Amino acid sequence: MSIGSFLRRGLDAYWDEHEHEHEFKGLDKRRKRISLEQGIFAMFESIQRTYTSANDLEMLDFNAEKEYCMFPGEEITIARGYLSVIESLASVLPPGLIQLGRKVTKIEWQPDESLEIENGNNKPPVKLHFADGSIMYADHVIVTVSLGVLKQGIREDCGMFNPPLASFKTEAITRLGFGVVNKVFLKLTPTPDGIKFPSLQMVFHNESEQNLKIPWWMRRTANLCPIYGNSNVLISWFVGKEALEVESLGDEEIIDGFSKTISSFLINSHSDDAESMFKVEKVLKSQWGNDPLFLGSYSYVAIDSSGDDLDAMAEPLPKKTSIHSNISPPPLQILFAGEATHRTHYSTTHGAYFSGIREADRLLQHYHCIEI
Repeated sequence: MSIGSFLRRGLDAYWDEHEHEHEFKGLDKRRKRISLEQGIFAMFESIQRTYTSANDLEMLDFNAEKEYCMFPGEEITIARGYLSVIESLASVLPPGLIQLGRKVTKIEWQPDESLEIENGNNKPPVKLHFADGSIMYADHVIVTVSLGVLKQGIREDCGMFNPPLASFKTEAITRLGFGVVNKVFLKLTPTPDGIKFPSLQMVFHNESEQNLKIPWWMRRTANLCPIYGNSNVLISWFVGKEALEVESLGDEEIIDGFSKTISSFLINSHSDDAESMFKVEKVLKSQWGNDPLFLGSYSYVAIDSSGDDLDAMAEPLPKKTSIHSNISPPPLQILFAGEATHRTHYSTTHGAYFSGIREADRLLQHYHCIEI
């Protein structure tokens, strides 16, 4: 069962239970009531889609969702963004150890016992190819690219891994879902009388689907609100198809869509000219879907997938051979980290962080640097 089916079943049960109530007497009144409730239901669906990155809640596996764990404590906004977190983590490393601007194009590894021999010397089992033509050998590589990049990387026409990853790994990559979530920031011109923009939770009636004044991609978002308090900067979230649509639009098209939406919702609460009262002067948007280094935002457990696939994502390669085998390939050649490798905290930054610690500990244990 999908999350979408479960929620829709609950809505249908609610309608059945209240079908004969006094408020539902009369076809017109009943139709309007149901239309409003459908709009509210769709609003909460859009909010949930933002959390999960799924284009449709019908794509989310119900049973797997029960394994997801919320991290305790309040949510906070980091003043300088995630860059400050990265800088703090990197501050303990020797200068020059992190190399930027070096894109890896191929990872060669050795799933069997043979080792590459060059000039009579054994080479480490993993060979990295970079976009600038250079190569590097390594005993171990921790792959932390997004699930979207992995989905592209396992295609036959891509060849990110040579030889291809083990079938259990590619099957997990294929089954798990990976969506697009984008944020749009709007900077408003301060109003002469100091009126601040309210927080909007937007409900669209089904009839509004025929209203071409508000573009379809705006009708698929649920809220528009200041980033904090009385800020003149607003934020809105877009998921799936509308997130990709927003990436393709120019700033003027985005401003026009938001302005018409603002006018439609606030025309009665502020003035007959709400569109001119709240003027958008600047737009900033994320574009995760078309970023070649991400190809999306974060993962979800799709229908026909499960938490076992997240565990499979975390499994290093090559897999351990039988303890009775006399010959085995070098261990832990390719390790995997990232939010899509964490069974209970997938789709989150802290899940990605925990997975990185997990793989670092795996290598430290391998070299007996820490106790198992």
